[in-house]
Formats: sequence, C-alpha cells, structure tokens
Amino acid sequence: MAEVIKNNKKNYQLIIWILALLAGAFAGCLKIELLNHFFNFIATVFTRLFQFVAIPTIALAVITTLSNLGTKKNTGKIFTHTIAYTLLTTFCAAVISLVLYILFTPDSIVINAVSQSAQNINGNNFSYYEHLISIIPNNILQPLISGNVLSVILISAAVGMGLSFTPATENKTSLLKVLTGMQELLFTLIHGLIWALPLGIMAFSAQLTAQIASGSVVSALGKYTAIVIGGNIIQIFIVIPLFLLVHKLNPLHVFQKMSSALTVAFFTKSSAGTLPVTLSSAENNLNINPQISRFVLPICTTVNMNGCAAFILVTSLFVMQSAGIELTLSTMMMWVFISVFAAVGNAGVPMGCYFLTLSLMSSIGVPVGLLGVILPVYAVIDMVETVENVWSDSAICTMINQDFKKEV
Repeated sequence: MAEVIKNNKKNYQLIIWILALLAGAFAGCLKIELLNHFFNFIATVFTRLFQFVAIPTIALAVITTLSNLGTKKNTGKIFTHTIAYTLLTTFCAAVISLVLYILFTPDSIVINAVSQSAQNINGNNFSYYEHLISIIPNNILQPLISGNVLSVILISAAVGMGLSFTPATENKTSLLKVLTGMQELLFTLIHGLIWALPLGIMAFSAQLTAQIASGSVVSALGKYTAIVIGGNIIQIFIVIPLFLLVHKLNPLHVFQKMSSALTVAFFTKSSAGTLPVTLSSAENNLNINPQISRFVLPICTTVNMNGCAAFILVTSLFVMQSAGIELTLSTMMMWVFISVFAAVGNAGVPMGCYFLTLSLMSSIGVPVGLLGVILPVYAVIDMVETVENVWSDSAICTMINQDFKKEV
C-alpha cells in the first residue's frame, strides 16, 4: 500500500511539473511587463538557491562515500576496477555526445536579458590553463567560497580517502556522524527545493516563451535536447551492452533483471533515491554477491555518472557558445575531460547534474541565466540520464561480480 502511495505521488509530481511548464508558457505569451519582472525575480531566486546547495552537497557525497573504503577484503582491487569501468564508460558517454554536438551543432540562444553580459566575456582573455591550475587548492575555504567544483571534488576526495584509512576511534565515529547528518540535512533542503520547483519551472518557462519571438530559441533548444537525449540513448542501447558482451554477459538478461530499478530511476530522477531498489534487484534478481553489490553500487551512485558527463559537456558547450565564447576543437576536447571528472563528484540526487553544470559555468564567469532556458526541458532529460546512470551502475556491478566471482 505504501509503495502504491509513493508511485501515485511521483505521478502527481510529474503532472504538476507539466502543468507548471504549460502555465509558464501561457504567462510568457501574455507579454505583461509586470508579470515578466515577477517571473525574472522568481527565476533569479531559484538560481541562487541552486548555487547555495550545489557545492556542499557534492562535497559531502564524495566524502561520505570514500570514507567507507579501506576496511574490507579486496577493497583495493574492487575499488580500482570500479573506478576503471566508471572512467571508461563515462569517457565513452562524453565522447559520443561531443561527436553528436559537432555533427548537429545547435544555434546559439538569443536572449536579450543576458546578451549584454555575454559581451563582457568576449573581452576577457579566458585561459583554460589558469582554470586547470585553479583546481589545485591553496586554501581549504577558497574553493567553497568561489564555487570551484573541481577543486572541491579534489579536497573532498582527499578527506574521504583520509578518513577511510584513519584508525577507528571515537573521534572518527563522531566526525562521520556529523558529516552524515549534514548530508541528510542538505538532501532535506534539496527535497524542499524540488517541492517548490513547479514555481521555478513556471518562471523559467515564462522567460523562455517571452524570448521566443525570433524563433532561434526553439530551434536551438530542440537541437540541444535531441543531442543530449540522443547521446544517452546510444550509451544505453549500444555502448553499455558492448561492455557486458566483452565480459560474456547477456545485456538483455541484465537489463530485464534490473528493469524495476531502471523504472524507479526514470520516475524518481535520482540515482541515490533508486539505490535501495538497485541493490535489491542486483542481489535478488542477478544473484550478485552482497559483498560486491553493497560496496560497488553505493560508490557508483556517486562517481559513475555517464548521463551527467554527457549533460555537462553538451550543456557547457551550448551555454558557452551562446555566451559568445569561441569553441575550438581543443577547447571542446578539454571540456570532455572536465565533464568526466566533474561528473565523478556529482551527487546522485534529482537535478544534481544541473546544479553541477550551473556551478561550473558560474566559476568561469558565464552568465548562469542562460541555464534558465534549459530548465523547462530538464525534467525529461533528467529522467533519461538517470536511467542511463543506474543502468551503467548495474552493468559495472555485474562485470565486477564476474571479475571477482572466485575471490569473494
């Protein structure tokens, strides 16, 4: 009965989001200046709230996951395999999306509200070398204050690994309890944001509709969405099955046994929220060794984000292009690596990739208001990419179980 109630709530939420999208589009068509100012205010508030929760959520997700390492048999080998498969599949997802972006490059968004800010970027000598150097922190607080996501991930990984190999003491236990409590608090705040999100979707939808007169936004947004979802579909139905076939595993069998987890992932849009179902499906349907599944899947939930890497790459290129930054081949290749390693630290919660991309764009000075145009279609993108993430988690767990079948 409780499960039926939860499913009904998810369905109602999706309906409310669609209604908010339509209501915002209608309001934007009215061309009422006062109403447009109101929606601009609401959109700005939501953008700032997203920025507020993004960095601490990412940091705590990485720390709490990595802090569990170092105490189990074959931990080193299993962890190495997990990271290797994660990087391989995530790089594939990013490269496929880059190829699609080059082949079907969307038009730039033309938005009056941000075009002037974009002109300021054209006058700056943007240096990717300086951006990469800034990842190495020289102050523990500065990356948190400036919103340097990759630097935060580096610090968090160091803290998490340090905790995993720290001897078990009362102080360590107390510290982990504090970190876990902070993470639970942030997830509660995120759930609050999601509860109020229909208002944000309405505001961003109204903004989008108000700027639709030239027709460029529709064309650009349609191509952008097709590229993101197209890359996800290729990863789901071609790339990940190939990884399973190389390990002499039947992709159809694995997909069927994990179908309940993939369904939940589609509607919840959260890898972390789907984790209990993913664990149950892996152990009860695929007969994965619990010592493997209960170690690998929680790690994958945080670090294995195929869909997120594809979203970060395509969205970052799309937004930078719209902001007037020249995208050379070397620049795009650089962002393949940035997207992959940024996705590794993404929190497996609804809109986690959106928060992360927003922080990345903010850290290099791109007008984050451009991301508001994407928000109305992000619900659909988030559904597909969460399925991709959970499907990749399941495949990696199955492959590692195959690798260590005789050792665990």
